Amino acid sequence: MVSIHPAIARSNVAVVTGGASGIGLAAAKVFAARGMSVVIADLVGDRLAEAEKEVAALAPNGATDVVGIPTDVSRKDELEALERAVIQRFGRVHVLMNNAGIQPGSALFGPDANWENVLAVNLMGVIHGSRIFGPGMIAHGEPALIINTGSKQGITTPPGDPAYNVSKSGVKTFTEALQHELRNTRDSKVTAHLLIPGFVYTGLTANGRTEKPAAAWTPEQTVEFMLESLARGDFYILCPDNDVDRRTDELRMQWAIGDIVENRPPLSRWHDDYKEKFASYLQAGKE
Repeated sequence: MVSIHPAIARSNVAVVTGGASGIGLAAAKVFAARGMSVVIADLVGDRLAEAEKEVAALAPNGATDVVGIPTDVSRKDELEALERAVIQRFGRVHVLMNNAGIQPGSALFGPDANWENVLAVNLMGVIHGSRIFGPGMIAHGEPALIINTGSKQGITTPPGDPAYNVSKSGVKTFTEALQHELRNTRDSKVTAHLLIPGFVYTGLTANGRTEKPAAAWTPEQTVEFMLESLARGDFYILCPDNDVDRRTDELRMQWAIGDIVENRPPLSRWHDDYKEKFASYLQAGKE
């Protein structure tokens, strides 16, 4: 089996939050198939139990090397308990994938609960997970990875779900700071990476659909791209999909930062006075 990254290796340990479905489950399966011990952290329930069975079926040592641990990442104490349980069972962690996320929808002046839940899971879950597991990963001195799942919505911040955008913007900023800290920490062999999925067909994005839209990637495609990017040493793992290529993403992101540089209105891409200018800019940039 081709080496991807020294942290992703037989007998090493991976912890995946939100690991009972979607991208997290796809990643857990890949890690198990490569001989890693895998901890699936997700909310208690049948989905977690079924994921544990599916992942164990791919592990060389079966259930010996795979465990599902009920965890609500919005609660710091549960993440602390998760870290203690993992160390007690497996001794150390080589891959931490802070992937758990929710998207209940939000409005700027909508219910507080939507904002609080999204920020607690999507942002604070990543921050607490990294801060709780990170010191031990540095201390054991072996190559290790922290992969935080962000979103393109955290970079271009389209209108429609501001709480989600704020949470994923925070994940980007935090993970950049985390990688800077890690690379300037003496003897650290831990690196951080920002996973930026495209349109992926998961329970989070299905919106009632029972079949994958043609434009979407599968979670498995996303994880395969993630591994290829890790092999190159990429920090920003910017995933395309079947509808949007990398160049389009780059142009959208460059336009977004241009709102500041050129002193345009915020979110000018969706502003009536700039829609035609953006369309022309996008077309010219792809020629």
